[in-house]
Amino acid sequence: MALKDIAKLNDTELVNFSGSSLTLGGVTAGVVIIVVSVLLSRIMGRNLRHLRERSPQKSTGALYLLEKLSSYGLIFIGVVTGLTAAGINLSSLAVFAGAIGIGIGLGLQGVVKEFVSGLFLIFDRMVSVGDYVELDGGVRGAITEIGPRATRIRTNDNVNIIVPNSSLIQDRVTNWTLKGDTRRIHIPFSVASGTDRGLVREAVLEAARASPFTLPETESRKSQVWLTGFGMDGLQFELLVWPTQSAVKRPAGMQAAYTWLIADALDAAGIKIPVPQTDIRLRSVFEKEGDEAREALGWTKAEPKRTSGSKTAAAAQPTEPPARPKAQAPNDAAEELLSPETDPTDTDTDRERLSDPDLDGTSDPTRAR
Repeated sequence: MALKDIAKLNDTELVNFSGSSLTLGGVTAGVVIIVVSVLLSRIMGRNLRHLRERSPQKSTGALYLLEKLSSYGLIFIGVVTGLTAAGINLSSLAVFAGAIGIGIGLGLQGVVKEFVSGLFLIFDRMVSVGDYVELDGGVRGAITEIGPRATRIRTNDNVNIIVPNSSLIQDRVTNWTLKGDTRRIHIPFSVASGTDRGLVREAVLEAARASPFTLPETESRKSQVWLTGFGMDGLQFELLVWPTQSAVKRPAGMQAAYTWLIADALDAAGIKIPVPQTDIRLRSVFEKEGDEAREALGWTKAEPKRTSGSKTAAAAQPTEPPARPKAQAPNDAAEELLSPETDPTDTDTDRERLSDPDLDGTSDPTRAR
């Protein structure tokens, strides 16, 4: 008797329109199918995201594309299957769905625009997850997520910026690490006039090549020193280097690290950095010129009288001890470039694993093996 009641309740008709009859059992089955498809989409997306976080940098773009396709595909298939199981004839609702689609499209035009832009970003691959980009407004950071509405960019200061997907398509975007490549940077510096240019080039190139975040030189990518101009205070140079990809993603720290290296190299070579100076020449003061003008300003000094004991007095004065050599200060920017914890492309899971040794198995030798 109970089974008959359940079957009768299952066949209870709720709505009948356009040749489609919605029963209680069909609607329940459709809702269950849609809920299960959403759960499966989230589980698969989470597993693929964990796999992407542990994979090499080159395969993250393909895994992210697979993650989004599988998530959106499961939800779409679940919704279509759920509506069919509920008893809704989709072909009979084509005209009605078209009218509703036009209304929704007009009302949600901005949302649809951002969703389609996100699909273009995922399939176009000119801007991918993990790339370090710079926008027109001066925003610089690594792309950590391309969502259905907006893209999340993380700066080097760990600030998350939400950018609409359409902005990455319509506006100009500079991709510093397109297809995993690096770029050449220019580091300006100056030395005092009259300095040996060859000595400057040799000292700076030696320091740049010995840097751990400078790529090994090839025939097409060499470290160079250019003389770019003659300033009022000295000679103007530029150091041109090809840094590693991890250093390119931290431009401010990279600029500071190379500038510090150049300063250490110039100090070690005894090369002076120019100091701005201003010369003022007065032709006359109070209608007086020459020594008379200097006396009027009080710039003349009376010469001390020399006595027979002046030499012995000078000899008796204690001599100052020689100056101690300056200790080389640590290069904080270089240490930041070499630290994996400051990489803006690291995900939140990676940063938790680096900060907590229990998450990566370093505290447990059996787990590490």
